[in-house]
Amino acid sequence: MTDTNIRLLVCDDETHLREMVGEYFTDRGYLVTEAEGAEAMRKSLAIAPVDLIVLDVNMPGEDGLTALRELRRDYDIPVIMLTAASEVIDRVIGLEMGANDYIAKPVDLRELEARVKAALRGWGITQAARTLEKASPGRRGVVALGNCRLDMDSARLFGPDGNEMAMTAMEFDLLRVFVENRGRVLNRNQLLEQAHDRGWEAFDRSIDLRISRLRRKIEANPTKPEVIRTVRGVGYMLG
Repeated sequence: MTDTNIRLLVCDDETHLREMVGEYFTDRGYLVTEAEGAEAMRKSLAIAPVDLIVLDVNMPGEDGLTALRELRRDYDIPVIMLTAASEVIDRVIGLEMGANDYIAKPVDLRELEARVKAALRGWGITQAARTLEKASPGRRGVVALGNCRLDMDSARLFGPDGNEMAMTAMEFDLLRVFVENRGRVLNRNQLLEQAHDRGWEAFDRSIDLRISRLRRKIEANPTKPEVIRTVRGVGYMLG
């Protein structure tokens, strides 16, 4: 048994599969929530955040790909899709829409666990303390990001009203890289390399999604960003 305290959400209309996956991961120290469909998944997420979602593609009503598209508008967490063995197109579309990985049914639980661990590592699910361990020692203070403030020492983001804003470890890593390179244009590869301690696939465009979400938090007008600026054809720059 592994004491992970990692929070998983398993969304599948098959009760037996949900219970099987839930029991397997619970026995290994994970905290598991089950949802029988997309609507139940969203309600669950509104109540308590999770670290990873296992999401079935072929669900009645709102299918998994539609649910994934909606999910990516509001949440920056890894998703592993469950697909029928023959549905290659679902896998391709899912990856293009922001899924981190897929696994074919019938599910091999040991393989699923391995993919869960890999997705968590690849997405940067960490605690702020782990993120700060990679940074140089000593206090770095509070940095202005438009009307927001980033506490570099505690890895906390505060809005214009002074209230703390939710931020993932990966989002902090990106902001840290921008702050350390203020005024310098960074391409996607540079951002991925400096913001993460493991290599990402070259085709991974999720950096754009993360920056879009950061802009929604720190920009006065996310459609006309002035803090994290786009340098067309090159990359991004913190102004």
